[in-house]
Amino acid sequence: MAGAVLALASLQPVWSREPVGSVEDIRKLEAKIEAVAAKAMKSTVALISEESGASGSGVIVTADGLILTAAHVIEGAEAVTVVFPDGKQVKGKVLGANLSKDIGMVQMEDKGPWPFMERGESGPLEAGDWVIAMGHSTGFDPARTPPVRFGSVVSDGPGNFLTTDCTLIGGDSGGPLFDLDGKVVGINSSIGVSLKNNNHAGVDGFKEDWKRLIDGEVWGRLQMDPMANSERAVMGIELGGPVRGGGIVIAGVSEHASKAGLRPNDILVTVEGNKVRDGRALQLYLAKKQAGEKVKVGVLRGGNEKPVELEIELKQRNQIR
Repeated sequence: MAGAVLALASLQPVWSREPVGSVEDIRKLEAKIEAVAAKAMKSTVALISEESGASGSGVIVTADGLILTAAHVIEGAEAVTVVFPDGKQVKGKVLGANLSKDIGMVQMEDKGPWPFMERGESGPLEAGDWVIAMGHSTGFDPARTPPVRFGSVVSDGPGNFLTTDCTLIGGDSGGPLFDLDGKVVGINSSIGVSLKNNNHAGVDGFKEDWKRLIDGEVWGRLQMDPMANSERAVMGIELGGPVRGGGIVIAGVSEHASKAGLRPNDILVTVEGNKVRDGRALQLYLAKKQAGEKVKVGVLRGGNEKPVELEIELKQRNQIR
């Protein structure tokens, strides 16, 4: 692992924004990774469904055996077998899942106490932050413990998702993503075209849906493409064609956008002071936003530019951008 750390450290900043300036810095970084991996190993479990034959991974986050995983790992199952890295097996009851965020919960039937990892926050993560991914790659293997994959955040978004360059393969789904403090910041979701470009569900999504998940509710629509997430943030406008010289015609507005001051046939020219090039650029910008955030836009109406501030909302309540 030392070789991999050295190679990466020469190209990227250390945790968050501190540069790697010496061999000692690299040793410290390596020590952090080893400490997190050693602590997390006992809490990173495999989940096997006898009903569907599916298997994936999960992470224990409470002493009484609550497990966070990906929704697609437990979809359609009522119970799973929880397998620890040492081969110990415990029955687990499947709780709720938000399919749109690809997050779900399992409760171990035995009370414990169990080894667990604390939850952190995914919201503050930025591109370049170091992270550690774990999981039972290709399923539980008694010949080895869960592999440790070290990498960095590539992008935050769309929505509750984030992308890293941690190498993942089948079986890692539902496994944990840690920051260098050893806190769970995400759950392995879907593997990209490249094995080193993968999507993770941010752990903040659990906090927002905690009670519904504990209560066993299942909702949303499973989309392995985060850009197709039905809970994506939107402004509540329907886009028309581009305008020569810059901007996009607003073809329609939701009630929410109308109350904020937007009107059909307005020309959207800026978002947060930046010129709007086209609909794709606007979609990518919104993909990094969360519902409830406010954005300032500039629109042309009657030849005059008018500032409007509106709150981002969820796509499921409003099917236009």
